[in-house]
Amino acid sequence: MRIIHTIAAALLLIAAAALPAAAHSAHHFSAGEPGDPKQPARTIKVSMQEQGKKMLYEPARIVVRKGEQIRFVLFNDGIENHEFVLATVKENLKHAAAMKKNPHMAHHDPNAITLAPLNGGELLWKFNKAGTFEYGCLIPGHREAGMHGTIVVK
Repeated sequence: MRIIHTIAAALLLIAAAALPAAAHSAHHFSAGEPGDPKQPARTIKVSMQEQGKKMLYEPARIVVRKGEQIRFVLFNDGIENHEFVLATVKENLKHAAAMKKNPHMAHHDPNAITLAPLNGGELLWKFNKAGTFEYGCLIPGHREAGMHGTIVVK
């Protein structure tokens, strides 16, 4: 009987661990969807910078075509950690408020990346919806210091 209880408990743990992954894969993203590495993509380099008390992205505005896949090649030129979170302004503001309450929150979503100083990374994204979206750093104080940019999908 003890073996059956142990097996049942193990199966419950496995099922519970699989639920977040399954829920995550069905996640809705306002700005499109994660890119397909097997498909062609236009590369856009984005630098994360600090200039005195100001924090910014270069470029601060990007224009893409609906249906276009973009490989964002990101580099943190600053001395602090920075993020690139792709969503709507409303969603980023809501997420930034949550991060103020939990400043060490880690991002594991395909529309976000966190980079340590002097480090780079990539984010592959397909823009399948027209509109205006935002990329921002949601680390408390960074967005307020100017670290956000605009993506226009035509």
